[in-house]
Parts: sequence; structure tokens; C-alpha cells
Amino acid sequence: MQQDGSKYAVGIDVGTTNVRCVIGHLDGTGAGATIVGVGTASNTGMRKGVVVNIVNTAKAIDKAFEEAERMSGHQIHGASVSINGSHIVAMNSKGVVAVNAQSQEITEEDVARAGQAATVVQLPANREILQVTPRSYKLDDQENIKDPLGMSGVRLEVDAHVITALSPNIKNLLKSLEMAQTDAHHIMVAGLAAAKAVVTPQQMENGVVIIDVGGTTTNIVVFEEGDLQHVAVLPMGSVNITNDLAIGLRTDLDVAEAIKLKHSSATGQTGKDKAKVVEYKHGNETLSFNVKDIEMIVEARLDDIFELVDKELKSIDRSGKLPGGAVLTGGGANLVHLADYAKQKLRLPVRVAHVSGISGVSESVAKPEFATALGLMLTDFESQVHSQKTGPGSKAFEGGSRMFGKLFNSAGDFFKKFKA
Repeated sequence: MQQDGSKYAVGIDVGTTNVRCVIGHLDGTGAGATIVGVGTASNTGMRKGVVVNIVNTAKAIDKAFEEAERMSGHQIHGASVSINGSHIVAMNSKGVVAVNAQSQEITEEDVARAGQAATVVQLPANREILQVTPRSYKLDDQENIKDPLGMSGVRLEVDAHVITALSPNIKNLLKSLEMAQTDAHHIMVAGLAAAKAVVTPQQMENGVVIIDVGGTTTNIVVFEEGDLQHVAVLPMGSVNITNDLAIGLRTDLDVAEAIKLKHSSATGQTGKDKAKVVEYKHGNETLSFNVKDIEMIVEARLDDIFELVDKELKSIDRSGKLPGGAVLTGGGANLVHLADYAKQKLRLPVRVAHVSGISGVSESVAKPEFATALGLMLTDFESQVHSQKTGPGSKAFEGGSRMFGKLFNSAGDFFKKFKA
């Protein structure tokens, strides 16, 4: 296999039930990329987004990576990686610095110092900052500045959103990657990575919530006025629906999963008479289940999940108040009529994420469950372009609004340039 890490962007979504890897080839000009490799592997080394078995997680990462490498024909040793779990907590923070007294002109170093000042927060010994995202700046008495570079003033203040995670969980993820001989270029919250692939700048400006329904967790990410407003991870996902069906229908988990995907609906609109039954062939026997029982079990668990989602929106006073609506991603978004159900529960316009403009090998990733891996690949892509322009010695604050906005604003153009 050819080794040329500088010409490839890679995203690895390390999920509780599956690990997904996407490899994109850069065209050499920094203007676009082509998806050349896709890999998926089941994961038995995690619980609710947290590594509980380093060896099994490493095996899943290695298998997904190997499959993607085989498809691409190239060997890669690093990637942008997702992190998940309810241990992820976000908070608001402010940082204030004095501007150079001679020029009084805001430089990249000033922006970086302001961002660093925002990280000075009281944290427990076992918790560390994962990402700092500036939302706006204040220069002297002028507020709501999006990009202060080049402006004049004496006092620069940044309003930032700080995302933290438990240090042991980060280290265990890194150990799994190290065992799989993979370097982590970036570590990003799964829902935030998914947003890069499926949310438009207009939606972020108007106000939008990304709901990433994974196997055992649900990520919630809220944007408004182009800025990140809220991040939360709920310890509940689509596997909980499967488990409920297995218990309620008294059947095996694999049968319950098949029933969930083929014979259930989030709104009970399966087109079947609820008084009737559905049949499922399992081995040498044919099992029968009452449609009414299936719908009742599914709806009960969905009520639990979306009540928690709405509770998070209420905590920031955005319940039913996001004109950009909600975007559903993750494997759980494949549940029939889930968008209609969410529309009723959240009182918002809702759509299931689908990345368009992708062809050839990339057709398999134009699904909601691949949104996070695609977003991570985009992060990897943009960071390489940025480093080429600024050079390794640049002091630009990558968490700053310029870089962060640039990553999202370029997403649409990026995917338009995909080719077979």
C-alpha cells in the first residue's frame, strides 16, 4: 500500500455499537477531495460511548480502518476521531486580555491569548478541556464582534463555549487508538462532528438543533446566530428500543432489532391493522407479534428520549424556538417516521440528515449513520488546508471563530466537489 498521509483526510467515528471510517483523498490544491475508502466494524469494547475494554475497541478500530484502507489502496496512520458519552459537559466562559499598547491592533496572537484566558476555569482533577469555541468578541465597548482581527482597541474579551470530558475516558480512547496504531489528529464530540456534514450556515444562523441518535447515546448540539450554544450527551439511544422490544415481545435481541427496523414506526403509521400480527421467520420457526404491542413499546421509549431532548432545549430557553428546526443523524434516525414523531414532540420542523452530491464509492456514506465520520473527515481535510496556508509555526487560535466558522461554511462547497 502507498503511504502518503499528507494527501488524505480521515475520519473515524468510534461508536458504542459500530466503528465507521471514511478516507478522503485531497486533490493537491486544497480545493476538494474524493471519498476513496469506507470501513465499518462492530464494536464490543464500549458502553454508552465510553471505552470499557481497550483491546476490543482497538480491534474494532483496526478492522474498520483496514477495510477502508483496502478499498482506498492506501495506508493511513492518523485521523480525526469522535468521542462520546454523558461524561461530556459544556459550559460558558469568558476570557479578557490587554491588546498591544503600541499598535492597539488585534493580531492572531491576541485572539489566541483571549482564547487561552477563557480556558482558565475551575475543573475537577479528573476532567480536562476538550475544545474551546469562541462565540463572539467584545472590543472595549463594542460587543458582538465575530472576527476582531485587524480591529483597534485596548481590551479584548471573548465569550466562549468550553467543552470538557473526563480525563480517564479520553486516555482510554487514545490507548485504543494507539493499540490500533492510529494517531488522533483531533478529538471531537460526535454530535458536533456530525453537524459539520449536515448543517447549512443558514440553519446555524437561524437556530438549529442536531440530534444524533446513536446506539446507546443521543448527542444534542444547538447553534444560533452562527455560534455554538449548547452541547449535551444523553445516555440513551436506539439500542434501548431494541432491548425494550426483546423484553416486551419476549424474543431474542437479533429478532427484536429486525422487528424494530422492518415492522415498527415512530408514529404507529406502519400501514398495518394494529389488531393484526406481523410474522418473522427465525431459524426453523415463524414468530408472530402483535402490531399494537410493537408500536406501544417503541413509542414509550421514544417518549423518554425526546422528553430528555426537549428538557435540554428548555434549559437554554430554545424549546420550540429554533427556526432552523432539528436535523436527525445517527443510526437511530433510520426508524420509520421518526422525523414526523420528532416534529410533534419538539414543535419544530424536522428532517433526517442526508448528504447529497456524493457518488461512486461514497454512495454508501450518504446515510445518517455516517454523518459523524464524514464530519470528522471534513475536520481532517480543513486542518490540513489550514496548516498548509499558515505553516506549522502559526499561532492562530484554531478554536477561534475564524477557523471554526471556516470549517462549517466550507462544508457545502466541500461535498459539491466529491466525485466518483
